[in-house]
Amino acid sequence: MPSARGILDTSTVIVLERLTDATALPTEPLITAVTLAELSVGPLVAKSESERVARQSQLQQAEADFEPLPFDASAARAFGRVAASLRRSGRKATARTYDAMIAATALANDLPLYTCNPTDFSCIDGLNVVAIPVPE
Repeated sequence: MPSARGILDTSTVIVLERLTDATALPTEPLITAVTLAELSVGPLVAKSESERVARQSQLQQAEADFEPLPFDASAARAFGRVAASLRRSGRKATARTYDAMIAATALANDLPLYTCNPTDFSCIDGLNVVAIPVPE
């Protein structure tokens, strides 16, 4: 059963309009400023004009639909816990910095994290990860 509030990671925001089962999402979906930053990179690194336009549209839709949670001092402290969890499991936080910062924001706000890539967040102590099926 979905949570009332939850954070959508970047992978989920990217496929949001293609999801067929809205009941898998929280009733109040949220994003982080880190996801907005990650989406902001997309249009700038697109390999074609059509890809750039699609990514810019996705960014603008996210900006219109969400007021992102900040990566604040509480999230910064939670990032230390995330990085330590990843290190203990043999993974490096620097390899997936955006994901680690999104996870830290979820922990700092005591919210579950909804993702299409649950393995990206495995081994993070205390993080409630909700897997979202990737649409075909």
